[in-house]
Amino acid sequence: MSIVETANNYFQEKKYNCCQAVICAYCDEYGVDDNEIFKLTEGFGLGMGGLKDTCGAVTGMFMAISMHNSAGEKENPRKTKFQTYEDIRNAAADFQNECGSIFCRDLKSGDSFTPCNRCVEFAAKCVEKYIANHK
Repeated sequence: MSIVETANNYFQEKKYNCCQAVICAYCDEYGVDDNEIFKLTEGFGLGMGGLKDTCGAVTGMFMAISMHNSAGEKENPRKTKFQTYEDIRNAAADFQNECGSIFCRDLKSGDSFTPCNRCVEFAAKCVEKYIANHK
């Protein structure tokens, strides 16, 4: 099963929230405990705890990009930080171009309605694209 399929399965079958579905699909790849990440991201669904702000799938995408890119050097926290910020802005732009917004309130309203499973799938695809371009 691909990472995108895993993210979709977590969301649709296992009923993870959108953020959990995206980030937990990448835990094995980065050697991160998925139980801890699952707990940590519980409040990030429905646009940050139901506030309908930044889409949870987008937040999970940002987390996965950060895990991939970060040097993890607490003594030199700026080593990769600004590149990660740029990469996140680029992924956010890709997501917005495809889905219309990065904000849950916009994705769930009017003519631009985008189902959560599509947001999860596209966020995971954005991470896959990012990883392929940053090996």
